[in-house]
Amino acid sequence: MEQKKANIEFERDVYNENIEKAHALLEEYDPEANYRKFDKKWLGWLVSAIAICFALFHLYTAWAGPLITLKHRSLHVAVILCLIFLLYPGFKKGSRKSLSFYDAILAVLSLTSAGYIFIYYTEIVNRGGLASSVDIIFSTITCVLVLEASRRVAGWELTAMAGIFVAYAYLGPYLPGDFGHRGYTLGDIFSYFYVTTEGLYGDAIAVSSTFIILFIIFGAFLTKSGMGTLFNDLSLAAAGGAKGGPAKVGVIASAVHGSINGSAVASVVTTGSFTIPLMKKVGYKPEFAAGVEATAAVGGQILPPVMGAAAFIMAETLGLPYVTICLAALIPALMYYYGLLVQVHLRADKDNLTGLNKENLPKVKEVLKQRGHLLIPIILLVVLLSMHFSPTYVGVFTILATIAIAALRKETRMGFRDILNALEQGVRDTLSVAAACAAVGITVGVFSLTGLGLKFANIIVSLGQGDLFITLLLTMLASIILGLGLPSIPCYIITATMAAPALSNFGISPLAAHLFVFYFGVIANLTPPVALAAFAGAGIAGSEPQRTGWISCKLALAGFIVPFVFVYKPSILILNSSLMDIAISTVTLVIAVTILAAAIEGFIFSRLNWFSRIVLILCAVGLIFPNVLATTVSMVATVAILGFQYYQRKQTDIGLSVNKIL
Repeated sequence: MEQKKANIEFERDVYNENIEKAHALLEEYDPEANYRKFDKKWLGWLVSAIAICFALFHLYTAWAGPLITLKHRSLHVAVILCLIFLLYPGFKKGSRKSLSFYDAILAVLSLTSAGYIFIYYTEIVNRGGLASSVDIIFSTITCVLVLEASRRVAGWELTAMAGIFVAYAYLGPYLPGDFGHRGYTLGDIFSYFYVTTEGLYGDAIAVSSTFIILFIIFGAFLTKSGMGTLFNDLSLAAAGGAKGGPAKVGVIASAVHGSINGSAVASVVTTGSFTIPLMKKVGYKPEFAAGVEATAAVGGQILPPVMGAAAFIMAETLGLPYVTICLAALIPALMYYYGLLVQVHLRADKDNLTGLNKENLPKVKEVLKQRGHLLIPIILLVVLLSMHFSPTYVGVFTILATIAIAALRKETRMGFRDILNALEQGVRDTLSVAAACAAVGITVGVFSLTGLGLKFANIIVSLGQGDLFITLLLTMLASIILGLGLPSIPCYIITATMAAPALSNFGISPLAAHLFVFYFGVIANLTPPVALAAFAGAGIAGSEPQRTGWISCKLALAGFIVPFVFVYKPSILILNSSLMDIAISTVTLVIAVTILAAAIEGFIFSRLNWFSRIVLILCAVGLIFPNVLATTVSMVATVAILGFQYYQRKQTDIGLSVNKIL
């Protein structure tokens, strides 16, 4: 029995050896992880108390009902800003052990931004959006604080983008052509963001202050209960012994982690520290191993049921039930991961890589017996949402259910201190998302103030010259460019505002259009020169970061083809389609993804020459379009190439058998 336990635990030694390196990488590539660890205990206790009270406040308002809209959202932003200035220094060389005087001042100023709205709420409402001089002062201070806070926890890209759009709103009279407008004073711009629900306190913060924070806290409770260990062990048990097993383990584990925690970089570091060394151990090259982790972690943002919380923003934007978004995203997300798994398998087959020793791996039955009960809260989440219960109600209920269910076994039981730590960690994990939502509110506010979103959509349509495919390509490029270096949620909000409307002119459903730009906005996080998830994976694997980024893009190529499929064949989104149409579209997509993966890897049953690879790529593209001739030609060519490759494989196997006999 002891030997069996040792076998189950042996691979985790690899993780333990890399844990310090993982924390260093997380701090380097994820600004959110680079927080202060106070040498004065009372400061640590103060931060913990604020975070725990903030979490309890949101749990209470989720159950009993929120405050008045502007008050609720402003308080959410104010406390988030306060915690950011307490926890995160403004510069890399800033102290990580003590609180600077100016950060203390900024933390207090952050609270006054909501205090002003609470005290003078009636006067603000009665003015009907017309700002007083005091409104302008507080709005300017609040906007500057939001931009600085987002810079500290989400990076400079989002802050710079917001600054550019504020400049656009101010410089309107001096801009040429369609981009010109009448212009606004800085006072008008900032007050518009502050005293209305069209800027800082718009839809993004509405979702952050109701849904997102609850489900991030839910994820923190799952983590505290040992959910990460469960998924790692299940992945090892299910795929560890297969050909190229460690890579498949990395795909499965990172997909789940990425979906729940909403941070691709954190997911890469958490699971990659365990799986990347194992991939290298069985023969995968370092850059490929890092690319697999990065691709799987980023794809977690499109994987239901949580989708890194972006589904809540999409549901709010489109006015659709949350479960509708998840249902529509299910098959495309599975195809993304299917394409990644096919490439991983083909690489292992091509290079004759094996899996891990099955005797040293945990058994599915044993893993489920020990921690399987932790799956119940996720099942409850899906069931309750499918029954159309309010997401806020579901969030609170599943958090309480997680505490109760985890208590069923000693190994997963959470004590009072664990519960408080989970509440605090959930709020800490919310900081970067909420700050990004507030900052992106500035950008979106400029769109509504100046009409820029409509202008941008018209430009895309004009460049597309009325051709749907060209317009889709341009929208894809716009989404990728806008998404470079941005977290998934602000990236989606920006692309949905600027790029998705271009597709409505072609009769594409709003849901398909929003999913289209969302997919490419997510994939942008794998695209060099700003590919933080790939860079974090490269740090663990010891590979060259830019090369790792390009390999990640290659591994994510299924993600480039899937969005086109659900535009041309919307039945893949399941909604309003017959079972036959869904089945045909799914089978077609499976074939397209498979041959695309084979073409990229240059291998299927045997090695592919360049001509065959190019033909398979064209066939994969041909299967996208709802055209009988294109589909027929693509299928015939695919069968011919695969048949020939299979014949070559058989001939090679026969030759090897003869040689062994002789």
